[in-house]
Amino acid sequence: MNKRLFIGNLNFSITNQDLKELFSGECSVTSVQVIRTLEGKSKGFGFIEMETEEAAVKAIEKFNQSSFRDRIILVIEAKSQANRTFGENNRRYKRNINSYKDLNSKLRSLRKRR
Repeated sequence: MNKRLFIGNLNFSITNQDLKELFSGECSVTSVQVIRTLEGKSKGFGFIEMETEEAAVKAIEKFNQSSFRDRIILVIEAKSQANRTFGENNRRYKRNINSYKDLNSKLRSLRKRR
């Protein structure tokens, strides 16, 4: 089963091929993707899929907090999109909706009194 890794704090000049060369020396790499803007500029992070769980663990141990092209890179296990949380922003939005509903119910009760 393939294991996906997140690679952060990349130099903005890094290409998919550079990243593949770095990681394929130690482990079997299935795919590499440096995330880019619509204009084609790197966003400074990317993803790598390793062939096995053992290869992913080995890559994390070797490359996390290592130097690559004058930057200290971060290598961690990528979270699936379904498991991500959005923190306070999501709670604030719900709270605002609830306060909006409360305000509407108060207005309705005032209208009924007339």
